[in-house]
Parts: sequence; C-alpha cells; structure tokens
Amino acid sequence: MIEIIGIRFRSAGKIYYFAPNGITARPGQKVIVQTVRGIEIGTVVLGNKEIDESENIKDLSPVLRIATEDDKKKDAENRKKEERAFDICTEKIKKHKLDMKLINVEYTFDGSKIVFCFVADGRVDFRELVKDLAGVFKTRIELRQIGVRDQTKSIGGLGLCGRQVCCASFLTDFDQITVKMAKDQGLSSSPQKISGPCGKLICCLAYEQKAYEADYKELPKMGSYVKTPDGCGTVCELNALKEGVRVRLEDKPDEAPRFYAKADLRDPNEPDPEPIVPAFLPSVPEQATPKSPEQREQKPRDPNAPPRPRHKKRHKSKKPANKPKEEPKQ
Repeated sequence: MIEIIGIRFRSAGKIYYFAPNGITARPGQKVIVQTVRGIEIGTVVLGNKEIDESENIKDLSPVLRIATEDDKKKDAENRKKEERAFDICTEKIKKHKLDMKLINVEYTFDGSKIVFCFVADGRVDFRELVKDLAGVFKTRIELRQIGVRDQTKSIGGLGLCGRQVCCASFLTDFDQITVKMAKDQGLSSSPQKISGPCGKLICCLAYEQKAYEADYKELPKMGSYVKTPDGCGTVCELNALKEGVRVRLEDKPDEAPRFYAKADLRDPNEPDPEPIVPAFLPSVPEQATPKSPEQREQKPRDPNAPPRPRHKKRHKSKKPANKPKEEPKQ
C-alpha cells in the first residue's frame, strides 16, 4: 500500500498526487510541495489515503510543509505580481507585432519562474519577446501555447444553459466530443446550436452518451423490419428516452409512422406467443359438441342383458280448490 495526498493548484484544475512525507493534511488546507516547476503552493482536496501499489503511482514528489500565514501572504503577493506581469507582456506583444493573445500568467511560489499562457492560430516566433521579458523580470520565462478550450477554462464564461461553463467549474480533463453524440441524443447537428463559448462542441454531450448507447442496444436498428400489434413495418425513428421506436406500417404506407414500445415489438419470423393464464383463475370447462346423426343412432340391445327397471310415474294429487269446511255437529 502507498500513502498519498491529492492536491490541486488551480480552481477546477487537475488533481496531482504527492507523498505525505509524514504530514497529515485535511481537505481545504494549503500546503507547500516540490514540483518539476519548483516550489508551489496548493490546496488539499484528498487527505491522507492508502492505495494499492498496482495503480502504478510512482516517483511521488514530497509535501514540504503545511502553509503558514507568511506563505499565504506571499502567495497573495504573487497574484498581484501576475496582474502587473500580464500588462507588461501585453505591451511587449504589441511592440513586436506578434499574432498572439495572452490568456494567463502564473508565478511559481518561490518566484523562480513565470509562465505566460497564450493562444494563436499557428506557430509564433517569440524569441525576441522572451529576451525582453527576461530583462524586465530578471527570472526564468516560459511561454506556453494553449488551445481554445484551455482558454475558456482559464477565463470562464456562461454556456448555452445559462450556467457557468463546466470546464471552469468542475471539469478536470477534456473528453473527445463528436457530432455523432449529438445525433444519438436527437439534437441539432448545426454547429452554432451545439457549440460552447470556445467554439468547440459542448462538453456536456459526453455526460449521457453511455446511457444512450446502452438504450440503443435494446432497440431495433434503423430500417429493420419488425412486427407490431398492428402489423409488420419498417423502423424509421428511434427514441431512447421513451424506450421505443416509430414504425411505418407495411399495410398503411400513406399514414404517419406510429410509436411502439420495445415490449410490443417482435421478430416477424417468430410465432405469436401463447396467452398466459394465471394459476389462480379457475379453468373453463369445455363445451360439449353436438353429436352427429351416426352417433345418435341407438345401439342394438344385448338379449342376455337383464331387463331395465321401469319406474312408475308419480302423479301429483290435486287438492280441491277452496273446499268449504264442514261445521262441527252439536
């Protein structure tokens, strides 16, 4: 087992793992760590946790200490220095007439390095710009070209839904988004309606894609021939949310396609299922079929058989109606 601590350096940024180095940290605390860029200050998002060695997390940098009040003040000063560096770099870009747009400036905690992030349509020769910046700040300068999605993540903004864009609020990595996802979800294929502020396809298309793919596996494919309660027809539309399809009936080609749930669809080659009779219902007795004339013919009587007993018909005694009663003799 390996003990780790998860630390994030920017809001909605990627989580990096570090070795605790005997330090116990709680989520929300500021810590000072050693990184490849130098000494940095970050926020703990995942406290001390043990993980299996099979996850291939090796060569972890150590956590140096819990950030003190002086460390926090120095970090605030670096944020102010970043604003000043942004203005100076913008002026230098105009001076050298470079086709690039500055997006963000990042100071390392110890001030040993400044990273300038920019966007551009193609490659930019910024060697002279780096010399000017190094002469002003007297430290190491790094210019990093980023994409338009990283630009939106750094700046922020509002999406089509009216909320803050996902990349600036909680997304740590960018997934691959395709137009097929929009078609599977029944959305418009117009780029203007499914694109975010960055000009790329909106990231939220990937959130429900797996659920749609699982539902489509349970439904017949487009153009397949199916059997419905109203007859056979061809599938012309899929609806994963309602778990059904629209079918154009073969016998009624001029009518609009009808919607059927997947439970009502069957393979045309399969026989109709037998009706299921619940066990608690009494069975219905079969009705006797009328006998044919041949069956109604009497069989010849056996002469050795004993005679059949004859029963006399009983006649009901008829009482006289309203017979007057005799008076008793005195």
